[in-house]
Amino acid sequence: MKTTYLKLSLSAFILLGIYSCKKGEAANYKAPASADSASIMVSDSVSSVAGMQVKDKQFIKTANVNMDVKDVYETTISIEKDVQDLGGFVTNSNLQSNVVSEDTYNTSSEEAMLVKKYQTENTIKVRVPTAKLAELLTLINNKKLFLNSRSINAEDITSSIKYAELEGKRIKKTGENISQLKTNKDKVKMSDNNMSEENLQQLANLDVTDNLKYSTIDIYIKEPKLRITEIAITNTRNIDNKYKFNFIYDAKNGFIEGFYLIQKIAVGLITIWPVLLIASVVIYFFRRRKSLQKSIQNISK
Repeated sequence: MKTTYLKLSLSAFILLGIYSCKKGEAANYKAPASADSASIMVSDSVSSVAGMQVKDKQFIKTANVNMDVKDVYETTISIEKDVQDLGGFVTNSNLQSNVVSEDTYNTSSEEAMLVKKYQTENTIKVRVPTAKLAELLTLINNKKLFLNSRSINAEDITSSIKYAELEGKRIKKTGENISQLKTNKDKVKMSDNNMSEENLQQLANLDVTDNLKYSTIDIYIKEPKLRITEIAITNTRNIDNKYKFNFIYDAKNGFIEGFYLIQKIAVGLITIWPVLLIASVVIYFFRRRKSLQKSIQNISK
């Protein structure tokens, strides 16, 4: 229920602002009514939605553009400048290059060439005064190679504004009724809840006021062709081969490692001397017994 109050009450703030102390600002939303013929042509060339004005109606307008351009970087700079010239601002610009392939070619024993094939794209979010929406869309359209898609939306919030005005009066009346109650724990809690609801309503109203004054446009641009860049780098394969094997150094290390191995074997034999001693005694008695058996056999014969 409280969420419904937010969505609806945000309009109350708008109505109060538009029909009372902000009549001058409200006039800005009706710019096409007093605009010259050039502005009207700009609006008509894009879409009637972008420049639509209906008496006693309030619209929140948004747009989405997806198109191919010749140069993403130059188009990005141009769009951002147009937005600034029209009194708007950029809230996000995410330019990036998507690498399709990357290969390294050795050109000498020390140098190589890194060849990258890539496509550039950018996602831009801008906000522009609603009265300038159609003009900006026309400027953006002039930069395209191919228009993939474009959508323009005008959300009618007139009824929500009127309902929110009533909700604002209700909250105000509730506050007055609470103030007349006897001070106790329940009154403090009720007053706090009512104030919290009023604050949330005012915050939502500010958001709607901002969305009415400024339209949001999401722009996606990309280059249809592949770009190629060549970057000089070091021939790492040749460097690896150069230091992969050194005969004199490895022979010297082999001799030292062999000497250490002999020492380890000697130390190992010393460590197991009890085992060697027992084995020697067993072998001695085994051979002696075998020798005695042979002697007895010879005597018997």
